[in-house]
Amino acid sequence: MSEEKIKNGKAGEFSNVLDRLGAVRKDLPPTAGRIADFISQHAADVMHMSITELAERTGSSEGSVIGLCQTIGARGFQQVKLSLARELVQPVHFIHEDLTPSDNTAQVIDKIFQSDMQALRDTQSALSVEALAEAVKAIRQAKRVEVFGIGSAATIAEDTHYRLLRIGIPSRVSVDSHVQAIAASLADAQTAVITISHSGSTVETLTATQLAKEAGATTIAVTNFGRSPLLAYSDIVLNTLARETQFRSEAMTSRIAQLAVIDALIACLALSDYDRSVQTLAKTFDVLGSKRI
Repeated sequence: MSEEKIKNGKAGEFSNVLDRLGAVRKDLPPTAGRIADFISQHAADVMHMSITELAERTGSSEGSVIGLCQTIGARGFQQVKLSLARELVQPVHFIHEDLTPSDNTAQVIDKIFQSDMQALRDTQSALSVEALAEAVKAIRQAKRVEVFGIGSAATIAEDTHYRLLRIGIPSRVSVDSHVQAIAASLADAQTAVITISHSGSTVETLTATQLAKEAGATTIAVTNFGRSPLLAYSDIVLNTLARETQFRSEAMTSRIAQLAVIDALIACLALSDYDRSVQTLAKTFDVLGSKRI
């Protein structure tokens, strides 16, 4: 089930092969791991190889190569080769760079903004159009929406809840583990649950999502590309693709990517019931306007 959640259906053309391999590497079995390592270390050679040659060089089978390609979201080896060719011929302009003690203020600003922009580009390539459409349908059909987030994801969960209310969708946010567990256990088939977790392995939100799934809710995960325990309890997965480095912790690039996914989700939800959304936005705008001087 985990592999199915990260296959196919990108918002843009298939890309970021090396980042995708890095995201799943630690969870790969030995054979797939050898193939992944070879592709990562010999990318320039791989884009000129046949699938048979790659299988021979890695002591694997053509089926294993295809399986790895599908695990990272490609239809097959040819699509991986085309992506590698684009990446190597036209290198990414916004390089993932970590901060160093010698960086001055201008360099810090440049690195932060470049990394955030790259996270947005990468997330667009990893986000499934079909999955986003399914999430819109599930939320529109639900009588209520529960939003879960812990730690750095809590602020994204709060924002998601606020944005849902602004377009008239009944929503409740839980950023406390006990409240999450209670809300999840009280969910039913008419509930949609949105769980936001960069790692997909945060115990509190993982437990809440499992409880909601078992209670019959439709579960939607906003999580970084790769394999994680959260996928086993998620009906719909909206992937981000944000790389974290020593000084760019989970609270930074991942949140930029998560906000972009939520922004796209809210926009699609609003457009799916345009007239009602416009009326609700106008009404809530007037209410909020009364709070301004």
